[in-house]
Amino acid sequence: MILPILYYPDPLLEQKSEPVTEITDEIRQLAQDMTETMYKADGIGLAAPQIGRLIRMVVIDITGPEKREDLRILINPELTPVESEGFVEGEEGCLSVRDYRSNVVRYAKVLYKALDLNGKEISGEAEGLLSVCLQHETDHLDGKVFLDRISRLKRRLYTEKLKKRLAGRTGGRR
Repeated sequence: MILPILYYPDPLLEQKSEPVTEITDEIRQLAQDMTETMYKADGIGLAAPQIGRLIRMVVIDITGPEKREDLRILINPELTPVESEGFVEGEEGCLSVRDYRSNVVRYAKVLYKALDLNGKEISGEAEGLLSVCLQHETDHLDGKVFLDRISRLKRRLYTEKLKKRLAGRTGGRR
């Protein structure tokens, strides 16, 4: 089932998510629905808070919606930056931030561990796009969007543009 995606500045996107304490059929179904939603929206990652569920779960497939060859479902993901590898800067967008992309600085490499849908611990290291995507999606679990990682000026300009667009939809009424 395709789920509705929340958009910035929805207040749910600013809240921290709770750990998943038990992997149930409901959690497995949610993971499947999140995956379908991510692919339908042409995304490479989706975190549970983006669909209104404040739990620590993300779905990621950096091969994109076309190939669908590397789906990762991570429950309670934990990241450890490999600081010695330095940083990368690249353009990011977000399914919850409409019509805006900006450069964001991220760790070049991270170590990750999480649970899979069977409750088995999985771990690994990630570089490049996977590293960036993991950091982006786990930010959502901590109540952050990529706008929190850009300059205040760029964020303010985006927010003002968004307010004007939203005011135009309501005819200036609030």
